[in-house]
Amino acid sequence: MPKDPVCGMYVDEKTSLKKVIGNRTYYFCSESCLKTFEDPEKELKSMKRRVTIALSGVLLLAALRVIAMFSLAAGVTLVTWAPIPELPWFTWGYWLFILTTPVQFIGGWSFYTGAYTALKARRANMDLLISIGTLTAYFFSVFVLFFPDALPIKEKDVYFEVSAVIIAFVLLGKFMEDYMKSSTSAAVRKLMDLRPSMAKVIRNGEEVEIPAESVMVGEVVVVRPGEKIPTDGVVVEGQSAVDEKMITGESIPVEKKAGDAVIGATLNKVGMLKFKATQVGADTTLMQIVKMVEEAQASSAPIQRMADRISAYFVPAVIITAFLTFAVWYFIFGNFTGGLLAFVAVLIISCPCALGIATPTALMVGVGKGAEAGILIRGGEYLERAQKLQTVVFDKTGTLTKGEPSVTDIIAEDDNEVLSLAAIAEKGSEHPLGEAIVRSAREKGIDVKDAEYFEAVPGHGIKVTVEGKQVLVGNRRLMQVNGIDTGNLEQNIQTLETQGKTAMLVVTNKKFIGIIAVADTLKENSAEAVAELKKIGIETIMLTGDNERTAKAIAKQVGIDRVIANVLPGEKADVIKKLQAEGKVVAMVGDGINDAPALAQSDIGIAVGSGSDVAKETGGIVLIKDDLRDVVSGIKLSKATMKKIKQNMFWALGYNTAAIPIAAVGLLNPIIAAAAMAISSLSVVANSALLRRFKFDREV
Repeated sequence: MPKDPVCGMYVDEKTSLKKVIGNRTYYFCSESCLKTFEDPEKELKSMKRRVTIALSGVLLLAALRVIAMFSLAAGVTLVTWAPIPELPWFTWGYWLFILTTPVQFIGGWSFYTGAYTALKARRANMDLLISIGTLTAYFFSVFVLFFPDALPIKEKDVYFEVSAVIIAFVLLGKFMEDYMKSSTSAAVRKLMDLRPSMAKVIRNGEEVEIPAESVMVGEVVVVRPGEKIPTDGVVVEGQSAVDEKMITGESIPVEKKAGDAVIGATLNKVGMLKFKATQVGADTTLMQIVKMVEEAQASSAPIQRMADRISAYFVPAVIITAFLTFAVWYFIFGNFTGGLLAFVAVLIISCPCALGIATPTALMVGVGKGAEAGILIRGGEYLERAQKLQTVVFDKTGTLTKGEPSVTDIIAEDDNEVLSLAAIAEKGSEHPLGEAIVRSAREKGIDVKDAEYFEAVPGHGIKVTVEGKQVLVGNRRLMQVNGIDTGNLEQNIQTLETQGKTAMLVVTNKKFIGIIAVADTLKENSAEAVAELKKIGIETIMLTGDNERTAKAIAKQVGIDRVIANVLPGEKADVIKKLQAEGKVVAMVGDGINDAPALAQSDIGIAVGSGSDVAKETGGIVLIKDDLRDVVSGIKLSKATMKKIKQNMFWALGYNTAAIPIAAVGLLNPIIAAAAMAISSLSVVANSALLRRFKFDREV
């Protein structure tokens, strides 16, 4: 059953209101929640008006009470909720009725609509408790005022003030809660504010200025120094340095030239650039980030399900408790007034609103804080899993290393022939090792022709036909599959592998003609990230398709103790399964398409920002900055967020458990109960807001 993303109540798909955004449908319990979701600022203003009406009415009631006090004989005790039997009740009762009614039905309208929707869905919620309590006090007072002889009781006092003050307090508390919650979503608003409003494009050979959202894919956009880049694209002309820190967090501007990608909302610093738009509107990197953050903030953590289950039984139990309380007071002790006040107090003090917001508020702040630091968390379930992590598995190429390998050695009689044939074979490959070979050949002026036949063998290498010759380029496994013995070359291969290099064997018509060694450079922060993970007691593993010697040489440099090598792309997910079968909570950190199954299989897939779109779609956490230290930062943020959630849950449950008996025995009048309930909710929101003070290790 879907949940309302605003109030958290479970709703019926058939009877609830809904809104479709992209490929996702949101369901709402009421028009108020739908409006809040569509335009939170507008709904906040509307609530502010209702709060103003409610508080104005209560202040007038208080003023009336002061007048009444000075009109009474000396010795009368002033208690806000107490009746005034010494005064003509008819006169004062009418004044109270006139002042309370707008508060009751304008200020409290949202509670009644929420209660109606809950009843229609056969569910109970906070609005139902408030509605029963305040309407009981209000309509009892109406009957006393207009039909005094219709009630078979001696007490003929009115309690309009009780109802009005409860509504004012609860509404004020909810307004302050929503205001504080809106401030916690500042991360999304900051991201949205990064978008430039206008863009300059070339149309019919002329430069024209149009709204940024009107740019179409394929159009050439012009950006001058000091201007923001309006959308994603690829540079076709010009050279400049672009400040990308608002997206990636990197403070050093990135050099851009023809062929380089640019990201919308980043700042062009130096020269003029012309680029072709590749993603526009909702498809841009910025808007995808915004979408991810919004969806994560609207999600719930598994721990919230416990709160939901408690609330589902708690509210009906409270209603029964309230009626039993009244019955005991009236039928056993004969005190109707005490029973009525205790009945209302139990309903109001028991509202589980603090329990309902314990998880969402902390989640909203935690996800927003992560987004500001370039750590995108897709939902509450990943926050909860991250704080339980025991093992982090790293892919090698492009994750621990830069993914920009280069040719370091060629062992052959004719270096150029070997490099030429290998480059022709790898020309159609997207693997970083293959790209390094093609790049090296072109740098040496070798003409890289097209192969007559091309076949990629995942985890092994490439098979091609060049000028009628069969050429194999790959590792030992490719040679073994094709019946070629590598024994004579083992010494050379092992020497290269112990140096952390990958040996690519080149064969023509089943005859060895050479070995090409390719090596990648470690990322600057890889070793530091691994060391930080070890400090917090997390096991680190390298998972790679490379051979064991090369993998161990790289692992030694970064400080990883356990290596799982020679793993084919399709086997990576199986390795993760085996680790999970050992009882470990596992995160997989990767960047490539071949990492996607393993990312999906792991408890948390962590996709590094420079990787493929497939990897990012699969990852539960995305590191925009491509900084592996953010793996540690994400885990620490998750632990801090879960700590806040548990604190909030403990407070909310403890508050309700302690307060109900106090209210039931008559030690808590309804107005104080309303104030206490509002303060309880505000304390949960304020505690969650403290997460904004969370400092990442590298923050100054």
